[in-house]
Amino acid sequence: MAEQRTSEFIDDTQDCEARETAHRERGTARPVTVVGNPVLHSECKDVTEYGDELAALIDDMFASQRAAEGVGLAANQIGVDLKVFVYDCMDDEGVRHVGAVCNPVLDELPAGERVLDDSNEGCLSVPGAYAPLARPDYAVVRGTDAKGEPIAVRGTGYFARCLQHETDHLYGYLYIDRLAKRERKDVMRQMGESTPRYEVVPND
Repeated sequence: MAEQRTSEFIDDTQDCEARETAHRERGTARPVTVVGNPVLHSECKDVTEYGDELAALIDDMFASQRAAEGVGLAANQIGVDLKVFVYDCMDDEGVRHVGAVCNPVLDELPAGERVLDDSNEGCLSVPGAYAPLARPDYAVVRGTDAKGEPIAVRGTGYFARCLQHETDHLYGYLYIDRLAKRERKDVMRQMGESTPRYEVVPND
C-alpha cells in the first residue's frame, strides 16, 4: 500500500506492521558491519538507479534490522555503499514510524529553534555500548523513496534522534565520532566487554 502524504511530509505511521512484515519476509538478514570497517567511515554513493535491485536491498535491510532488534539501519551497516536507510521506530508519544529514505539530507534548524535532548544513544555497529549525546529533539529529512519520488520525513524525540543517526551513517559518521575522547574511549570499552546478540562482520 502506498504511503499517504499529508502536507509536505509523508505519513509513515499507517499500516506499519503490514509494511514492515512484507519487506522483512521478502528480505534476507545480513551480518552487521562494526566500527573499524572502512565502509562505515566514508560518505556513501548517491542512489541513482531505482528498481528491483534497490527494492531487494531495502527488503534485506528491514530483515537485518529486525534480526538485530534495531530501530534504524543504514545500507553501509550491511556493507553496501549506497545512501539509503530504513527505520522502524517509535517516537516519544509511542507512535510507530516505518519507512525508507534514499539520499537523505537533514534540514538545518535555526539555532533559536533547537532544543537539545541528551539521552543515551547506541548503534548496531557499536554493539553493546551506549553514551549520552545531545541532538535536536526535532528533525526533518528530505530525500527520495524507493521509486525515486521526493519525500520529506519529520520526527520528534527518539524518532528525531533515529533520523539524524541514520543520516550521519551515510555520510561516514558514527555517533561516537560526536563524543569527547573520554566518552568515546568508554564506549569502545563497553563494546569490547560485550558479546553481540546478532551476527556481525569481523574486522580483519
